[in-house]
Amino acid sequence: MHGPELSPSTIAVAAGRPARVPGGPLNAPITLASALVPGGGSEYGRQGNPTWDSFETVLGALEGGRALAFSSGVAASAALFDLVPIGAAVVAPRHAYYGTIAQLVERDRRGQVQLRLVDIDDTAQVIAACEGAALVWIESPTNPSLEIADIEVIARAATQAGAAVAVDNTFATPLRQKPLDLGADFVVHSASKLLAGHSDLILGAVVTNDDRAFRAIEKRRTVLGAIPGAMETWLAARGIRTLHVRLDRAEANAKELHRRLSASPRISHSRYPGFGTIIAFEVVAGPAAAQKMTEQSDIITYATSLGGVESTWERRRRHPGEPTSVPEGLIRLSVGIEDVEDLWLDIQNVLAAVA
Repeated sequence: MHGPELSPSTIAVAAGRPARVPGGPLNAPITLASALVPGGGSEYGRQGNPTWDSFETVLGALEGGRALAFSSGVAASAALFDLVPIGAAVVAPRHAYYGTIAQLVERDRRGQVQLRLVDIDDTAQVIAACEGAALVWIESPTNPSLEIADIEVIARAATQAGAAVAVDNTFATPLRQKPLDLGADFVVHSASKLLAGHSDLILGAVVTNDDRAFRAIEKRRTVLGAIPGAMETWLAARGIRTLHVRLDRAEANAKELHRRLSASPRISHSRYPGFGTIIAFEVVAGPAAAQKMTEQSDIITYATSLGGVESTWERRRRHPGEPTSVPEGLIRLSVGIEDVEDLWLDIQNVLAAVA
């Protein structure tokens, strides 16, 4: 493949395919093996699996680096946090994925890191917090408040301060944002979400364009055993093949729903960053009405996950670990690829029922 001149949509379809040989498969086969014959890249299943290669190749090509698959997004972030020196400072968003913040809070409690929480959309505040830090963790857009970070400016300041920069790119995907090109050292994904796109697997990934960093992360994966399954990586690679068409459709739906929600007198503070498939909004009638709304919809599924072909939503503060700065009545809506008029009718019906 001649990656640089290819569009992302072509890379998503073409990268990570097997060599074209007579009688060979079009797709990478699923290798179900715990041990491999010595002499190749690996000889034990914890070190590598040929099925991982397809997923890692296509994601790496899309992000502009080299990818490593992990058993989950949390496992991917944990491998990165393991590289932080004991007692060093980590800067992270106040609003971020709960699994990420929970890890950092626990490590802070044990004295493993010094956690500095910031408002990631306050660039001056983030830059000030970079001084003396070992790692700056960026989530943009944030979950669930959808704040946007100035990745390029923060990455430049963090690098000057001697800190590494990692960006959770789950919401944006490499089709809307390429953090490595903006100065980040690492990109992290919950590949369970938009990348795979069908709510049928748990998978994570780390991408970097630094060979030394790649080897360090690869070692953490092997030592900790946070490896993905062959079936999961095969499904995720298949999911990426349609990422561009799924994202385009769901994003168009999200933009239209945000426009209509913003005009509804029953909705307040509709949040949308201008790209992606996630909307967050509050129900004027209050948290109880918001909870009932998510439970009574016919088409939109009441579920905590996101990024699939189906639309899902939930009231985020139903989770005890969600920050108290997240409004009690905030609903996070992950918009899918259904017909937008059907989605809007579903929202109108439940709004009318709970108002």
